[in-house]
Amino acid sequence: MTNLIDIKGVTHAYQTPNGPLPVLDNLNVSVPEGEFAAVVGPSGCGKSTLTRLVAGLMKPDQGEVWLHGKLVKSPRKTVGMAFQNPVMLEWRTILQNVMLPLEIVAPGMPKKQRVERAMELLDLVGLTGFENKRPSELSGGMRQRASLCRAIVHKPDVLIMDEPFGALDAFTREDLWQTMHELRAKEPFTAVLITHDLRESVYLGDQVIVLSGRPATTQYVLDVHYPGEGLRKLEGLYTPECAQMLATLREQIQIAQGRQPEPAVH
Repeated sequence: MTNLIDIKGVTHAYQTPNGPLPVLDNLNVSVPEGEFAAVVGPSGCGKSTLTRLVAGLMKPDQGEVWLHGKLVKSPRKTVGMAFQNPVMLEWRTILQNVMLPLEIVAPGMPKKQRVERAMELLDLVGLTGFENKRPSELSGGMRQRASLCRAIVHKPDVLIMDEPFGALDAFTREDLWQTMHELRAKEPFTAVLITHDLRESVYLGDQVIVLSGRPATTQYVLDVHYPGEGLRKLEGLYTPECAQMLATLREQIQIAQGRQPEPAVH
């Protein structure tokens, strides 16, 4: 399988008044085309820095970032992004907000096609009938659904998500996990998800990348073998297979934090 994302030996530090602050150290990450990679690690270890590098919003001090076989040197139009706070333009309707990336990256596309594409996605996430509402008229979960549509409306090479569900209640978050799988089934894409929720990482991810403490390097990669076949179901999170994956990830996070791993409870 061809890698869509290749991060090779990336080292990076931020300049501060007190001198350089090392964030990444010889980081190596590969994400095959069509796969969903979840990235976890201690707070402040450089997870968000990784997403900025992939998006071309910053350049590493050392190493290379490749996307679709091309060296990333500047911001890429072929990257979609979704964040914890789904910032939407209040003076535009939900439909107009979702169409915004198409206006930027495909200005020559006829308006009718832009509308059809946006409505297709809104229908997939259950927002048909809300397209003419303003963002303030929707709940947080509904705005996040619209934000996901906006992030993939232009069919990006990769979707980057930086804790997009972190501010939502547990029920809404799990509902959006299901939505993500339904979107992937009908609109296949490659994704990188930054999350602090280990359950979220194994439910959504094909692989879970554990970053070490700062300066971060790739500490561990878990290949997710989710119970059952087809569309993932929440019930799978309560199986012995999933419990073992979560225990492994917790142990790796404790190591990344410099703590002695707690003994597993049998």
